[in-house]
Amino acid sequence: MPTFMLNLNTQTHYLWLSCLSASFRTATACAIVAVATLFGPSALRTQVAFPAFSYVTVILIITGASLGDTLRGCWDAICATVLTVIPAIIGLWAIQPGELTTAVTSVVVGMAAFVVMLPDHRTHLVSKRIALGQIVIIYVVAYDKGGETDAVMHPVHVAASTAVGVLACVIALLVPYPGLATCQVKRKCKVYADNASEMVKLCVKAFCAKDDASAQAFVLQTKSLTIKGRKLLNAINSKKESMKWETLPIKFLKSYCMKTAEKLQDTEMPIQGMLIALHNIHSFPPAILDQDLTHHLQNLQQNITQTLDQLKSCMPLDLATFPESNLENLTLSLNSFPQTYKDLPSFFFLFCSKLLQRNITNNLVTNPAPTSIDQPNKKNQEEGIFERISTFLMHRRFMLALKCSLSVGFAVLFGLIYSKQNGIWSGLPVAISFAASREAAFRVSNLKAQGTVLGTVYGVLGCFILEKYVKIRFLILLPWFIFCSLLRRSRMYGPAGGVSAVIGAVLILGRENFGSPTEFAIIRIVEAFIGLSCSIVVELMFRPTRASTLAKIQLAKSLEVLHECVCNVSHCGKKDCLGGDLKKLKANVNELRKFIEEAEMEPNFWFLPFNGVCYNKLLKTLSNIEALLVFLNHANASLQQEKLSLNKLEDEVELFKEMVQPSIKCFERVVLVKSLNKLEKELQNSNACDTSSNLELGKLPTSHHKLNIHGPNGEDEMDNMVNSYIKKSYELLFGEGSCEEVKGQEVILSSSAFAFCLGGLVREIREIENGILELLQWDNPSSHVNLYEISCKIDALYNI
Repeated sequence: MPTFMLNLNTQTHYLWLSCLSASFRTATACAIVAVATLFGPSALRTQVAFPAFSYVTVILIITGASLGDTLRGCWDAICATVLTVIPAIIGLWAIQPGELTTAVTSVVVGMAAFVVMLPDHRTHLVSKRIALGQIVIIYVVAYDKGGETDAVMHPVHVAASTAVGVLACVIALLVPYPGLATCQVKRKCKVYADNASEMVKLCVKAFCAKDDASAQAFVLQTKSLTIKGRKLLNAINSKKESMKWETLPIKFLKSYCMKTAEKLQDTEMPIQGMLIALHNIHSFPPAILDQDLTHHLQNLQQNITQTLDQLKSCMPLDLATFPESNLENLTLSLNSFPQTYKDLPSFFFLFCSKLLQRNITNNLVTNPAPTSIDQPNKKNQEEGIFERISTFLMHRRFMLALKCSLSVGFAVLFGLIYSKQNGIWSGLPVAISFAASREAAFRVSNLKAQGTVLGTVYGVLGCFILEKYVKIRFLILLPWFIFCSLLRRSRMYGPAGGVSAVIGAVLILGRENFGSPTEFAIIRIVEAFIGLSCSIVVELMFRPTRASTLAKIQLAKSLEVLHECVCNVSHCGKKDCLGGDLKKLKANVNELRKFIEEAEMEPNFWFLPFNGVCYNKLLKTLSNIEALLVFLNHANASLQQEKLSLNKLEDEVELFKEMVQPSIKCFERVVLVKSLNKLEKELQNSNACDTSSNLELGKLPTSHHKLNIHGPNGEDEMDNMVNSYIKKSYELLFGEGSCEEVKGQEVILSSSAFAFCLGGLVREIREIENGILELLQWDNPSSHVNLYEISCKIDALYNI
């Protein structure tokens, strides 16, 4: 209990420090803008004619940023200014501000937004948001002021306002000391190394536990550590780009820091495998455990701990002081061989333990080989001009640019209709928050609206409290920055709501001579609502398909890729038998995760509620399958390195394929069926009368394969397949011409891991079957769901 409280206090302390640091940087940058625009020389204040956009630039660049992020944001701001201001000068000179109308202004803003969003992903999103904000200000303000607008100086004033915000960000990240991403990554690497070391220690203690209760207690302790480790790795990966932008003096340390981060990331997968093994051990202590093996595991754990301690320093590694990691000295004493499937989890645990040691000790000092870059295909270069135009028009960038153009254009149009003087506040929120990826439109817009209202109300209250002290009322923003930093980290509001709350308060408290704060607040809230409504309507126009439907389609795609992975499992091919299929499966599973998260946040309206619990179970199962395939690939590579005659084991691999391939293919088709009644009607209206009568008589189309993993018979087949693989592996190792003792122990672990993964894949695919049954029952609550019958009907209807 005291340890738990200590960890809780440490995490809370770090959270507060992080929030205070982000708040301090943001407050410093906004204070610099305030001093420059409120108390600066008159010449400067004349040039910075739009201090509101200076604050917006600060929020876009510095929120939660490091020095590297800020430097990149500064470069993005420069690119955005060049991309926007020069064309705007030409455009205003050609059109003349006095001739602008509401319709012309909205069309020009929409066209300019289209041009800004059209470039590819190499142009950062921050640059595009700043450019969109500049476009809205330039043309809407020019329309408002009419003939008084100088076609040249007006865009220059917008550029100057942006420059003040950029300069304030750089200064804020340098005082009182530079907020380096390298230091953040180094600190997180230390925390992750300690976290990984503790997880390994708990896994070894669980494996060596004397009873089930003690083992389960140790395993349960690793759950919170696993979640923490993944969050740390995500935080480390998010800073990789930032580190590239930081100054040259830390370049020497930066390379080692990046290597350390990559090496620490290699520990996640083996530790996950150790936990999978512990969850599948039937009773503790395992039969394989003896005093000698316990001693070797403890030595292995100590060696890994020492290695992690050295790694977390993020300094150049010294071979002379590096802990000894001779794999031969840590060879595990295996006096037995797995007899049945129940014995495999113990051997799989040992396989993952040695894989963990190998991952963190190999190639620590040498640089990784550079990856080759694919050369452009000559065939693609010779593509005809008409095919290129067709491909471009269908490209995602074109649709994204068109969606942005319509969103900003309509927001400006209706905002100007409501209030010509304040039309900027309808287009600006849409411009500076436009996302390049799918979002839960209603939820995100709701959070932005709530954040805008919260910030605006706080700003009005601040003006009321310091009504007589206009010059210093900016100080009341300091506690608001801290609160908004917490909002950005919360699940209730997130980054969208937090940033909107900051901007809402800053735009009121950070300005002067803009009229009554209450009147301005009401107008701004209405304009923001107009802009967000336009963005929602356009978003729905361009993606009428709900995320719940896309999640189901993506689930079918993931099952299709899983089928390809299973088809490529073999001992007779190359060492990396799965190759790019694993990356493809991982990408599809990650895409499924995004759709599930979006579907859980979108409103149901008149639709059937999204079954997020079932989809998350399926997602977890697919993640487990992905991990098992990774270990299976490692085990196969290790076996092939020994140059054994693995053809003797291929029959069992083919039996595994025959057991699961038809089932996965069936799941892939069945999961897309939404209405069983509609399927039944289509079958009755089709020309498949003979087939329907065969179904009623219990006869199947010849092309259909029965689900081989369903029910008790499936369990017997799985046990027989795995036990046969174990038996033939034993004959391969200990029969005539068997290999040496040390080499044999490596092969024992690899063959056992391969067999364990085969059995684990069958078990997880059975879980997929249960999940799909639940999904179909959810969509068809009044029907009896039987995958066997549904698959037959699909075969009969489409003549599969």
